Parts: sequence; C-alpha cells; structure tokens
Amino acid sequence: MRVIAANDSDPDDVLVERVLNGNPDAFEGIIARHQAHVLRIIKKHLPPDGVEEIAQETFIRAYRSLPSFKGKGALKGWLSSIAVRTCYDFWRKRYRSPERVMSSLSEEGRRHVETVLADRSGEAFREADRRKEAEALLDWALDRLSPADRMVLELVYLEGKPVKEAAALLGWSVANVKVRSFRARKKLHKLLTNLAAERG
Repeated sequence: MRVIAANDSDPDDVLVERVLNGNPDAFEGIIARHQAHVLRIIKKHLPPDGVEEIAQETFIRAYRSLPSFKGKGALKGWLSSIAVRTCYDFWRKRYRSPERVMSSLSEEGRRHVETVLADRSGEAFREADRRKEAEALLDWALDRLSPADRMVLELVYLEGKPVKEAAALLGWSVANVKVRSFRARKKLHKLLTNLAAERG
C-alpha cells in the first residue's frame, strides 16, 4: 500500500464532508491520517502476504460506505470496525478451502510445522523454542476454527479487548460475542487437547 503523507490541518469531519460533496481527492487525507492504525489492526489478524491487499480493501469499503458514516462517533473507530470485518471476510474466503497448502510456508516454517506435528514424545514442549512451538500450535488450531470463532478469540482473548468493544468492531451483539467466544474457546481447547493426546 502506498504511504500517503498526512495533512494535519483538516479535521476528519471536514475531509468526510469534502468527499461527500464530490471531492474524492479529500479521501487521501483520511487514508494518510489513519493508514498506520488500520495496518496495525490488519497485521494482528492476517499473515504478512495478505496485509497490503486487505488494507486497500478496507479503505475501498470505507470510501464506498462513507455516506453511511454521518459523523456518528469517531472516524478512527468506524475504520477500525471496517478493518476487523474485512479481516473476518478474508478468513471466510480462505476457509472455503480449509487445507493450508504446505508449499505456501517458508522452508523454515514447513520444517517447524512438520517437527511439531511429527514429534510425539512431547520433548519439543520442553525445548528452548517452546514459545515458537506454542505459537505454531495456536496458529494450527485457529486455522481449524470457523472465521467467526477465530476473529472473536483473537479480539477477546489474544488482544484482550472488552466484549463490548469486540461486539462493536464485529457488528455483533454483546450477547453473541459472549456466547461465541465461550464456545470458540471450548473448541480451541478440545483441538489442542486432542492434538496433545495424539502426540502421546
């Protein structure tokens, strides 16, 4: 994504108004001001090869949806919600083909995953790279959850966002986030427990 220099002289509401009044170039000011924030969100949820494309998609969606913004709340929060939902859509598309292609991993990543899955002695958990392996196992388990379960777990448990904030970002009710996060956590626990049992 091309980095755009920020112009701090115009507040968000002025830039939004300009775009809505027929000046699409004013949207560059919105991108410049908020692109770092949007990229931080996306990098938390996606593999590096998907970040740039999803960042562009986030801003395209924001531009198209700008008439619905109407100044309700902060623009930054509104863009955060679009970024999270765009990440969610990324995983939904990817999950249509649930097998992750091993060839898409780097050689080191492929060796690491093969070692993790092949090592049935449990010795790897006691080695110095325990944290790396735990992250690989977590990624493996998250890849086996639905996109909705994955996103709610990442927001609520891995990022520590309050349920109300996660609900706002996902566009769900607070009750839905609570129920889905509880069920998703149980599914994740079962996946990891089953893997540990298989590895003996």
